[in-house]
Amino acid sequence: MGRYAIKDIKGVIPALVTSFDEKGEFDEARQRSVVRFLLSRGADGLYLTGSTGEFFMMAPQERERVVAAVADEVAGRVPVIVHVGAVGTKLSVDLARQAQSCGADAISSVPPFYWKFTNDEILDYYREIGESVGLPMIVYNIALSGLVGYGLIKRLAKLPGVQGIKYTATSHFEIGRIKEEIGEDFAVYSGADEMAMSGLAVGADGVIGSFYNMIPELFKDIYAAVRRGDLAAAREKQAQANAVIFYSLDHNYIPVIKRSLSWAGVDAGRCRKPLPYHSEAEAAEIRAALARIRDERGIEGCAVLDAL
Repeated sequence: MGRYAIKDIKGVIPALVTSFDEKGEFDEARQRSVVRFLLSRGADGLYLTGSTGEFFMMAPQERERVVAAVADEVAGRVPVIVHVGAVGTKLSVDLARQAQSCGADAISSVPPFYWKFTNDEILDYYREIGESVGLPMIVYNIALSGLVGYGLIKRLAKLPGVQGIKYTATSHFEIGRIKEEIGEDFAVYSGADEMAMSGLAVGADGVIGSFYNMIPELFKDIYAAVRRGDLAAAREKQAQANAVIFYSLDHNYIPVIKRSLSWAGVDAGRCRKPLPYHSEAEAAEIRAALARIRDERGIEGCAVLDAL
């Protein structure tokens, strides 16, 4: 079992970037520096080797190295959730066991992807992974891999070990429905960064997303504002965050996030090809644009943006 029960895994949880060096190899020193930065900025947990972590371009042994390094650096200070998704059930089971041996507190997985699997096949996928370890399983609803219908979500919630869902969608009415029909103890994590306020307002326990690597402070403010019922303040912070998000999405956001961290003195390394590495001229243009957004939107207290 992990150090944290599912009820203790909440708040703002960055979907951690994975640090690679100039040759495309995993860079443990850089990875640890990113973890230290995020903990210093109040991250409430870390979600490893997911889409933002470029899992689809990593071998299983590399994913294990990332988990081991991060778990060691975190040293139990916040929950560590490890994404173990893959097309094959056996590989996902192996990754889940690796995650548990490295000290993960929970595991998560997208549904099996590439092929169009039936609901029963998806159910069996999650059942086998969950039975392989003694960690809470957080299932994952995302259009990129395949949206899980509400009927299947209810079936998944009955599996031993399945204790929550990472819900990444552009409508949030089902978050409230999950809480009402499946139960308050079934954790829901909103996964759309640009809709963090919405997800939290309708009952999400926390938020997991890419831009919490870059501007975690804004999302900490959104989380706190929603919790105290100040939706006007939350809406203002969400608008500020969205200006950064929408610009970054137009310029290949994972490389933007990594480059932006370097301007705050945190070398997050590069992405793996075919994801690009921005040229110095492109990076200068991105830096100037983000600085304009910061000034025009009056964004304060974000380490990355303050450093521009």
